[in-house]
Order: sequence, then structure tokens, then C-alpha cells
Amino acid sequence: MSLTIESTVTWFRKFDEKIQANKNTLTDLDQSIGDGDHGINMSRGLTEVIKTLEGKSFDTLGELSKAVAMTMIGKVGGAAGPLYGSAFLKMSIKMGTNIKLSDVELLDVLKEGEQAIIHRGKSSVGEKTMVDVWSPLLAEFAETSAINWEEFKTLAHKNMLATKELHAKKGRAAYLGERSVGHIDPGAMSSYLLFESLAETMIEGGH
Repeated sequence: MSLTIESTVTWFRKFDEKIQANKNTLTDLDQSIGDGDHGINMSRGLTEVIKTLEGKSFDTLGELSKAVAMTMIGKVGGAAGPLYGSAFLKMSIKMGTNIKLSDVELLDVLKEGEQAIIHRGKSSVGEKTMVDVWSPLLAEFAETSAINWEEFKTLAHKNMLATKELHAKKGRAAYLGERSVGHIDPGAMSSYLLFESLAETMIEGGH
């Protein structure tokens, strides 16, 4: 099974649908431990991403991912825009002129995105950020040649839920100290929705 230009567009359509459906939940989570704007920012940004993807055709995966990155940087406010934008920009370089990616190639691309997030956010595992979904998920599948996408989705969900018990060390949530415990990180939730959308796309047939 491969990720193609067509299935990548499907991936982002699914991501947009999930962000819109969970906009209020993401906002509520962010109001508890952050600036309260994650749901609003992601909703607005994904609306613009879909407009971008539907407004032109793409010859390569790198070109598509760069368009997503630039839209997210320009249209998603708060910390999320630069973080997701940096991830997809780095991923676009790794994708290059490819028109499809195998599971192994896709994992390498996602790893580039993870490293961009770590670098941009200066964050690491255990600090109650989106990294706590990305890093353990990709590490779990690092040695595989064919991803079990149901397991991928399940682990992403587990990683998201695990942020509830973490003590925030980054961003606005860090100011809450111990009071940040007991809340799922909003960036972790949007990251889960991103990976859930990818898994569903691949399960349905990413080729």
C-alpha cells in the first residue's frame, strides 16, 4: 500500500473533517491549560488547507506538502501554525519529487516532521506536548516494513490519552504547574486526529 498524491488529499480532507467536528473539544482543552484558541486556529487553518488543495493540482508529494505547510504557517494562529507548518515543510523536502511513498518511506517522512516539531518547539517526550504523540508512535514502528494501520491508530490514541497524566513543561500550560495534570494536551489531540486520518486513509486504500 502506498501514499499517493490523491490519497494525501484524502488524508487532509479527513483531517479537516475531524478538526471541524472536534473544534469545540480542542478549544475546551486549550482553555483548561493553554490560550484557548487551538480549536479555532486549527479549524480556520484546515479550512484554508482544503481550499489550497482543491484550488490546484500537484505533480509531486513534495509540492503538495509544501503547499500545506505554507498555508498552515500563514493561516493557523498560535503555536500550532509554526509547529505543523515546520513539520510539513520538512516533510516536503524529504518527499521531494516522489508521487507515491511506501510504508517505510512514509515513516521516514513522518520522522522528519517529528524532528522539525522537536526543533521548533524545543520540546521532548514527557513534557505534555504534541511530541508525546509523535515520538513514541514513530519509534514503535521504526523497524517495520509494513505498517499495521489499525495498530498505528490505536497507539496514537493511547499516546494522546497518556498526556492527561503528564505535568506540562512547555508553553502556557507550564505556568499551571501540577494543575496541568488531568487534562489532555490539545496539540496531542490534534496530532492524534492527524494520524487517525492517515491510518483511515491507508486502511481504505492509499494506493
